[in-house]
This record gives sequence, structure tokens and C-alpha cells, in this order.
Amino acid sequence: MDDQELDRAFVALGDPVRRAMIARLSRGPATVGELAEPFPITMQAVSRHIKVLEDAGLVTRSRDAQRRPVHLEAAALEQLTAWIDRYRLDAERAYRRLDAVLAAAGTVPAAPSRTPRTTDTKKEKES
Repeated sequence: MDDQELDRAFVALGDPVRRAMIARLSRGPATVGELAEPFPITMQAVSRHIKVLEDAGLVTRSRDAQRRPVHLEAAALEQLTAWIDRYRLDAERAYRRLDAVLAAAGTVPAAPSRTPRTTDTKKEKES
């Protein structure tokens, strides 16, 4: 995922209505009308929000007879998660090193061992 794609995805997710739409689509495809239900906005505004999500590669639309359901693109979210995890893991490693230095200096008691999340173990093995 290049910088422009990241920018578009994070801008798209910067809006609470679009985040709510992503949350709804995580449960399965939905029509524009179904996505519009919880919001006091026009169908035109809902369509613009969906267009922003489409342009960011976070959702797609398909044709099912008269229906045009919107689908979540899980692979795009996975790429965002991987990008975030890379920096989160770097920060956690730095904090663990700092904890070790402070513990060795006797300035603070040794920090309890942190149990890595599932993605931590996989990413650390790759590093």
C-alpha cells in the first residue's frame, strides 16, 4: 500500500459516518438504503460517503439483479492493520528495551512480562 492509498484510506476513516458504515459492513453486505437507515442524512450524502470509501479501496459494489449491495474489502483493512502493527511493534520493542535499562539501573522494578498478541508473535518471528 503506497502513501497515497494510505492517505485516502485514513481520510475515509476519519469521518464517523464512514466508520459506522464500515462497522455495519463488517457484518455483511448492505444496500445504500440499509447503510443510510441509522443516519439523519440524505441518500445523496450517503452515496457520497460510499464513493469516498470506494475511492479508498475499502468497499466495492456489486450488482444483484436490481440491488447494488456494498461489500467491505477486508484485504484493504488488513493492509491498514499491517501498516499500523509495524509501528506498534517497533514502539513496544523500544519500551521493552527502556524497561530493561531502567530495571538494570535499579531505578524502577522490573516490569511484568507482557504477553504478546497473536499478531505480535507472527510479526516478531518475521523480523
